[in-house]
Amino acid sequence: MSSRGALVVALVVLLVGLVLAIALGTPWRPLHMTGPVVPVDPTRDFTAAEIAREDAFHAAVRPPAYLSLVVALAVSLVLGLSPLGARLIDRVASPFGSGWGWRVLVGGVAVTAVGRLLVLPLDARAEAVQRRYGLSTQSWSSWLVDVAKGYGLTLVITLVVLFGLFGLVRRAPDWWWAWAAVGGALLVVVVSFAYPVVVEPVFNKFTPLQAGPLRTSLLEMAARDGVPAKDVLVADASRRTTALNAYVSGFGATRRIVVYDTLLRSATPDEVRVVVAHELGHAKRRDVLWGTLEGALGTAVFVCLLALVLRSPGLLRRAGVESAGDPRALALVLAVIALGLVLGTPAQNLVSRRIETRADVHALDLTRDPGTFIEMERRLSLVNLSDLDPSPIVFGLFATHPTGPQRIALARDWAVLHGLPVPGAAAH
Repeated sequence: MSSRGALVVALVVLLVGLVLAIALGTPWRPLHMTGPVVPVDPTRDFTAAEIAREDAFHAAVRPPAYLSLVVALAVSLVLGLSPLGARLIDRVASPFGSGWGWRVLVGGVAVTAVGRLLVLPLDARAEAVQRRYGLSTQSWSSWLVDVAKGYGLTLVITLVVLFGLFGLVRRAPDWWWAWAAVGGALLVVVVSFAYPVVVEPVFNKFTPLQAGPLRTSLLEMAARDGVPAKDVLVADASRRTTALNAYVSGFGATRRIVVYDTLLRSATPDEVRVVVAHELGHAKRRDVLWGTLEGALGTAVFVCLLALVLRSPGLLRRAGVESAGDPRALALVLAVIALGLVLGTPAQNLVSRRIETRADVHALDLTRDPGTFIEMERRLSLVNLSDLDPSPIVFGLFATHPTGPQRIALARDWAVLHGLPVPGAAAH
């Protein structure tokens, strides 16, 4: 079989595997209601003033945020689908000689830096809006440091990928995609497992939650749920945000419950337990493992699609390069990656929303306290300024979680299903 034929076969097989993994791993009906469901109504649990405030916030923050996404994609496509990217790489790499490694290194830095610098003013505008509404507590210097850290981590991963990719293309021009698909999948697994111990400490400091009733109850709840945790840590999130959150991080002996200090300061112990119960649901259902599997398969599929793109003489000419092994083709590679991320995000978000809904059901099953669940969802929505009633387009494209009103309606559905009193309106 020719390498092209094998590529097509591999792409079909991987696509089938990805579809099956998503179909089997996604809870399409997290709560099996047999009767009428409670309608989703933001006005039942949120006042007109609260709704108006979050509407004003999103009207102010969305234009720069969306424009940032558009500009970043446009820059990638312009550099990748025209000779401009190849020329830029030639210009910045010429002082270092003609070696392909230098071209990948210096060219990768240059191409990614252009896009990052162009969207920086838009990101700063979005940050200013978050400050005006009290969501961000950062100084401009600390914000820039976080931007630099984020860019640095992304750049390191990008350069590792580019070095591996072009090294394989130059060593095995016909079959590089097979090795790259395996390597990309393994990289997803490594990053997923390393993230809690490598990436998280770059942005936050963690300290053990002081001994007391809350810490004891959280560890006991985790043990009772069959997801024992080694420790309860507090993240110093308040130095950059007022948002509330918690999560379960790590695997096996390294698993720990992480709670934002903002959550501890503003929520009641019962509300903290509800949030942690939600996160335990992710751990119990192995959502990270399933997500890693789907990410690995998705990466392998993308590598095969990229290989088909790089076999197109027309696209290579448009990018100003003669072959896929030319390191100047990295601008084209980054453009395809950027476009793939944009096109794949809505599907990822759809799966994410169903998984988050299942974790909500798990929290209700574990705590059996829909009233506290509703109070917590109301608090999260108000403090995080969540969109209470997004348009279907915005919701479908960008929402990774159900809306606050949807989650509150779910809690009332759960109460009906289990024959418990249905909590009344939470607005006050």
